[in-house]
Amino acid sequence: MTAQQLISNSIIPLRTSETGETALGLMNEFYVRHLPIVNDKQLLGLISEEDILEHDVREPVGSYQLSLLRPYVHHNDHLYEILRLISEYRLTLIPVVDEDENYIGLVTMEDVLQYFSRTAPFSEPGSIIVLEISRRDYQLSQIAQIVESENAAILSSFITTNLDSTRVDVTLKINRQNIQNILATFERYEYDIKASFNEIEYLDTLRDRYDSLMAYLNV
Repeated sequence: MTAQQLISNSIIPLRTSETGETALGLMNEFYVRHLPIVNDKQLLGLISEEDILEHDVREPVGSYQLSLLRPYVHHNDHLYEILRLISEYRLTLIPVVDEDENYIGLVTMEDVLQYFSRTAPFSEPGSIIVLEISRRDYQLSQIAQIVESENAAILSSFITTNLDSTRVDVTLKINRQNIQNILATFERYEYDIKASFNEIEYLDTLRDRYDSLMAYLNV
């Protein structure tokens, strides 16, 4: 997935002649805290809500001192690069440019979240397992072999690290609701299971709590 495939044109970029007041109105309308400033096709920068509030909102945004160093992605940049920059600069959207660095659109954080919500790890039912492993012992191939030995598959995996620790958390989304055999196999291979979550059990718990609340309200 590249930036080109996630581009949204629903938010029109600012022109340098538009005021901070106009920019704040657009931010409120689209629930974002940033907007690109474009002169013809040239991306001049990205203005934040904080930038506007530090200036006279009646003045044109072209006269503002911007705090951000013109962050953007190219149209063929991967989704991971989009996420990296959004996280690094704490953005609600990021401009997209072509090979000549002309502005062609933007990608919002909402666009990214909606894309992930449609992918198999989020849309398909299953269970989650969190393993705690030494950095030097981490082998995804071995972990996958254990899961596949129980006729299951890993839909997604990611690692959470701590710079102060020699251990990492490996979070797995498994395409199975019943994972007791998988958990037992991990334990047999002396893996530390930090947590596990089963969607059926979670939904049953929510249903029980809902029924209890309804029974209480009907008293």
